[in-house]
Amino acid sequence: MITSSSNSQIKRITQLNAKGKLRREEGVFVAEGLKLFMETPEELREKVFVSETFERAHKELLRGVSLEVVEDSLFVRMCDTKTPQGILSVVRMPSYTWEQVTGGAAPLLLVLEDLQDPGNLGTILRTAEGAGVTGVILSRGCVDLFHPKTIRSTMGSVYRVPYYCAEDLPEAVKQLKRQGVRIYAAHLEGKNSYAGEDYRGACAFLIGNEGNGLGRRISEEADCLIRIPMEGKVESLNAAVAAAVLMYGAHACRHAGRT
Repeated sequence: MITSSSNSQIKRITQLNAKGKLRREEGVFVAEGLKLFMETPEELREKVFVSETFERAHKELLRGVSLEVVEDSLFVRMCDTKTPQGILSVVRMPSYTWEQVTGGAAPLLLVLEDLQDPGNLGTILRTAEGAGVTGVILSRGCVDLFHPKTIRSTMGSVYRVPYYCAEDLPEAVKQLKRQGVRIYAAHLEGKNSYAGEDYRGACAFLIGNEGNGLGRRISEEADCLIRIPMEGKVESLNAAVAAAVLMYGAHACRHAGRT
């Protein structure tokens, strides 16, 4: 059992939670909580840490799992959440090629520019899985996909939705167009309602930064600027909500007539 805060493994977990650069360098992240433990593919799981109380209460669940038991009060200190569940995993980051993310007969893609809120990004990824999105492309300026809050917000979808981090997002969008993908930009200047478009072919939605929306350079790459109709005095929606509306609009279009 680990009982000292000076233990090198405890220090590493704390640093992985706090430092995106270290996560990227080592290619691993921390997934905290029972649900994420259950969702994590075994081949990606590097190490599991449990509190002594959790270990005593879940011996059958943990049978055959290589793990480290940590003294209760120390386990709380190594976690990112205020009320940890007693289990966390160090997980290797899944990785995908551009072809894996954007390929297929009629991909449905989401392109995210400079999102800053970890909860928004995680929620978008989770919704993307539910709506049948085949891949997500992120700009360099987006919040870290493997930030602890992002990971928790995905509720495990981070393991199942292919993603690609683009060094040059406008150039990535140009490449999508060369591949025959129609590009829709959610934009305040959009003339067409999102509900009136046909999303049955290869298509992608551009979603911008929470405060500033889409940048001019990437907006100019869109084939069509679309809007979500607003009633009352509301001007726009939260980025995650707007993305959900568009993704499920595409889902409804692609599944029209099915039960």
